Amino acid sequence: MQDYIETHAEEEITLAALSAQAMFSPWHAYRLFCLYTGYTPAAYVRRLRLARAAKKLKCGNCRVIDAAFDCGFGSADGFTRAFFKEFGVTPIEYARNPVPVSLFVPYGAKYKELKKENKAMKEAKTVFVRAVKKLQRKAIIKRGVKADEYFSYCEEVGCDVWGLLLSMDSLCGEPVCMYLPQSMIKPGTSLYVQGVETEKNYAGRVPAGFDVIELPEAEYLEFKGEPFEEEEYEEAIFQVKKAMDKFNPEPMGYVWDESNPRIQLEPRGERGYIELKAVKKI
Repeated sequence: MQDYIETHAEEEITLAALSAQAMFSPWHAYRLFCLYTGYTPAAYVRRLRLARAAKKLKCGNCRVIDAAFDCGFGSADGFTRAFFKEFGVTPIEYARNPVPVSLFVPYGAKYKELKKENKAMKEAKTVFVRAVKKLQRKAIIKRGVKADEYFSYCEEVGCDVWGLLLSMDSLCGEPVCMYLPQSMIKPGTSLYVQGVETEKNYAGRVPAGFDVIELPEAEYLEFKGEPFEEEEYEEAIFQVKKAMDKFNPEPMGYVWDESNPRIQLEPRGERGYIELKAVKKI
C-alpha cells in the first residue's frame, strides 16, 4: 500500500485501490495501514503531498497553485489551509522565506519489522573506495543523550528530526548522520547525531534545540556499496562497515584521523550505502 501511494500520490487514491494492492478487504486493509504506519490512509497521503509541495516551493520557481495541483490537491484554497495547518506558515510565505519545517518522512512499515540482528551475507558485494576532500564548514546538529547509533537516537530524539533536516539546505545536498569525535561531544550528550553541513560563514536560522559546530578542512575516504533492495538495507550497511573496518589506508598514503566525525548518508537502495571516514596523510 505504501509503495502504491508513493507512485500514485498525485492521483486520486481510494481505499478500494489500496485494498486491492494489499489483497485484503477494504476494512482490514484500512486497519492494517493504521496499525503499521500510525496514520489513516487519508492523513498519510495528505502529509506526503504537503511534504512534496514544500520541496517544490523551496526551489523558488514554482507557483503556489502549480504546487497544489502537481501534488494532488483539488484547489489552491484547500491546499493553503492544509499547508498552514501542517507547517504553521502559508505556502506564499514559505516560498518567499523557506524556514526549516518538519517534512513528513514516510518510513516503510517493512523496516519496522526488521530487527538489528546480524545476518549472514548472501554473497560478497563490491565496495568502492575513493578519497574526497571536505572544506572548512559548519554543521547544524541535533544531539541525543547517550545514543551511539540510529535506533537508540530515534528512541531519544524521535525520527521526525530527519523531516526537519530535509527542509534545510546542506552542502552535500542532503542531511548527514555523524559519529562525533570526543572533542565535539558535550557532557551528557550523544556520540551519534544528525544534522546538515553548511558554509563556514553560515549565520542563518538555527532550529530550537540544535547546536552549531565548526568542522575543519579534512580528507575522507568514501566507502560506497552496490545498489540494494530496500528491505535489505541492514545487510548493505553491514557489508560496507565490514569493508571499512578491514580497510588499511596506509597503501594510499593515509592513516585514520580520529579528530573528525565519521559521516553516514541515508541508506538509499538506488545508489548504495555510503559512509565516510576521515584520514590524514602519513
